[in-house]
This record gives sequence, structure tokens and C-alpha cells, in this order.
Amino acid sequence: MQVKKRFFLGILCLLSAQASALAYTPHIVKVGFTPWENQQDMMKSSRIIVERMSRHLKMRVVPFVASDYSGVIEAMRSKKLDVAFFPPAAYVMARKQAQAKVILKSKFGSRAAYYSAIITQSDSKLKTLKDLKGKTFAFVDPASTSGCIYPKVLLMNAGLNPERDFSRVIYSGGHDATVLAVLNHQVDAGATYANNMAEDNAWFKILKPQERGKIRVLSYSKPIPSDNIAVRNDLDPVLEAKIKKFFLDFSLSSEGRKTIKAIYNVDGFTSASDEDYAPVREAFEKVGLKLR
Repeated sequence: MQVKKRFFLGILCLLSAQASALAYTPHIVKVGFTPWENQQDMMKSSRIIVERMSRHLKMRVVPFVASDYSGVIEAMRSKKLDVAFFPPAAYVMARKQAQAKVILKSKFGSRAAYYSAIITQSDSKLKTLKDLKGKTFAFVDPASTSGCIYPKVLLMNAGLNPERDFSRVIYSGGHDATVLAVLNHQVDAGATYANNMAEDNAWFKILKPQERGKIRVLSYSKPIPSDNIAVRNDLDPVLEAKIKKFFLDFSLSSEGRKTIKAIYNVDGFTSASDEDYAPVREAFEKVGLKLR
């Protein structure tokens, strides 16, 4: 019996050693940032994270900011990224296309969920979502959870067809651009994020105090599982653990809280699993999108 036990323990040790040997350990850690704002501003905003992460890992860390969500997904699929920030919809696509592995999700206070908000001008004659038929509308990006997927569910539940019932649709490329398009009457309404149903939202972050009252919410979505941080699936487990520890520790420091609040408007991170994002996959099915 002892011989068999030693034999199986030996096999397990061998398999573990082989797995470690096959794991990828980069010389330079490449971090992908999804474009909440324009690329130049995001690159500047990410500098503190990159510098502190490099110091923690004792490795060179370089940022990558794509022009849209699909650019970050493709970069991870082609093994050009080691870790990346993903909104929920982009994550489930990255999981399907690039086998991305989620390690952390963001928190808003103590909650790990947020909302989509369909907004219009405060002086608009629009009262309900049904009033949007024949109007102009701004989504953020086809892979944006709060800026596209969940608002489409809201519109469909109100009896509208997002593909046919608007006179014009634009994809602004960022939450800031959508808010400004609504504010400046470039569209009748648009979709963006709201961390709560009070003042923690995209328009309060983007607009000047005197402008915020010019935005009115038509409808909020159901709670959405929060944005996350994911790594490539073959990353060395030791490095993965160090990256996870860095973000958890960084978010607890005063500098870290200020930095991640400024970049992604979140308060911290907590552990996550792929099962947390089942509601997002259901939303994909609702709007008729297949995860490729």
C-alpha cells in the first residue's frame, strides 16, 4: 500500500513539475487597459499602476491601450498581453476567444456590481424608453456591457428593436464621448455606466458641476457583474499570484485607491471566478449575440 502511495505521489509531483515547465514566464509583463477614455489620456492615467507594478514584481511592465475593446481581446488571444482589465462583456468574449482567466473583479464600495443607464437631456420630451422609437442613439462599443449589451436588453424589454427602431445609431468609442454626445444634443439619448443610482456615474465623473443637471436618466438596468482583471491562461502560477497580490495591496493604499478611482471609477478589487459572469452570457443570448 505504501509503495502504491509513493508511486502516485511521484506521478503527481512529476505532473506538477511538467505543468510548471510549460507555464509561461515573461521577461516583460504586458498590461492591457480597456479604453474607458481616449487612448492618450488612458496611457497617461495608467503610468502610476505600471510603475508601482514594476516595482512590486521586480520586472519591467509595459502598458497597452487599444482603441476599442476588441483590440484588447485580440491582443490577449494572440499572446501579446499577460494581464488585462476587461469590462464584463469583453471578458466573456476574451474567455471564449483567448481562454482568459479572471482573477479579480472590481468593487464599488462593498458591492461588486454596477448598472447601465440610458440617459437623455434633462429638457428632453422623452419620458419612457418607448419614446425612443425613431430617435437617434449612442452606444459606446459593441463589446461594452453597460454601453451596449445591457442597454439593448433594456430596449428589447421595452418592445424596441435596437437594430431597426432608431433613425441613427453611433458607437462613440468611450463613455466620455457618449455622455458628451447626449449633452451636446448630437443624439437624443445614449447608454453609459452608473456605479449606483445616485451620483457615482459617468456623467458626474465627466461633466462640470454646472453641466450635470442637464442629464436625466430614462432607465437603469439590472445589476451587472463588475469589471475584472484577467490573465493569460498559461501564465506562470507564481507570477499570477504576485500580480493578484499587487492589485489587492495597491487598491488598499491611499495612492492606489486614488489611482484606480481616477482611471476606472472603482474603489478596489476582490477575488472572482468565471461563474460570476453567467448573467452576462445570458444577456448576450438575449440580444442574439453568439460568443465566438
